Amino acid sequence: MMRVRAALLVATVGAIAALATLGGAKVNAQENAQVKWPSKRVTLVVPVGAGTITDAAARLLADYLKNHFGQPFLVENRPGAGATIGSRYVARSAADGYTFLLGGNTTHSVAPSFFKNLPYDPVSDFTPVAHIGKLSSFLATNSQQPFKTIEEMARFAKANPGALSYGHGNATGQIVGETMKKKLGLDIVAVPYASNPPAIADLISNGLQLVTVDFLNGVPLVEAGKIVPLAVASKARNPQLPHTPTIHETLIAGFEVLPWVGLFGPPNLPRDITEQMSNALGKILADETFVTRLQRMGPEPYYMPSEPFTAFVAADVPVWAEHARTAGIAPQ
Repeated sequence: MMRVRAALLVATVGAIAALATLGGAKVNAQENAQVKWPSKRVTLVVPVGAGTITDAAARLLADYLKNHFGQPFLVENRPGAGATIGSRYVARSAADGYTFLLGGNTTHSVAPSFFKNLPYDPVSDFTPVAHIGKLSSFLATNSQQPFKTIEEMARFAKANPGALSYGHGNATGQIVGETMKKKLGLDIVAVPYASNPPAIADLISNGLQLVTVDFLNGVPLVEAGKIVPLAVASKARNPQLPHTPTIHETLIAGFEVLPWVGLFGPPNLPRDITEQMSNALGKILADETFVTRLQRMGPEPYYMPSEPFTAFVAADVPVWAEHARTAGIAPQ
């Protein structure tokens, strides 16, 4: 009888323990289900300096994301080394949904062709979240130059070898400048900058004679008479400068560089966070007020969700590799 009672006692204790375990598991599952992302501040890393078009777009986007998610979104500039410092930082960040990169062709498509020892893999070291927009730019000079068109500039450069210099603070500007030099046989001095705003300042003061300028910074300077647009880098003219021809229709048939901007997370970002952020961006990019404000900066809104954006990034690397090859740019 004592043995039976002991067995019953052991069984009862075991059953109680099992129920407690199941209850605890249920509570933990409920607690996990109640964890909402984001539950704290999210950082948007911008791998270029303040005053750039990417920086301005990030700050606009941060405001809308804050309103959408109800949590603060902080823009953090981490410029340097051709935008690779900030990109590397995000590539090595925790995949918890609290650090993202506002990158683009410079950080992902161009970097493998510009750097021998790139500190990250542009495809495998990130989670592409969404394509946000396409960027336009134009080649500009200052009002002190004797030429006012790109054809006149080319003739002047051929007649005066080494007299002109162009500044570049991003990959697009370097590709435009070097392609013109190679395709047209021009002797123009290249001057590198950490970002484009200082190059634009030197253009205005005539420290430089040529710079490829984004529309956010460039159009107001055109309107103020401080710089002169020579040609647009896309194949189609831009409505903000409708009378400015393209490089394609003037001197180099088929020429076009189309920078883009998109949001990336660290590698292995959880799928639910990726989808939440991608869906939020899709809604924001469908907002008419946001679209108008973004277009005034220069980017043309173009939403692409995570899966097709991932394929786009992988396919765009060889496109920009060809741009670099045509421009005669070798990785350093």
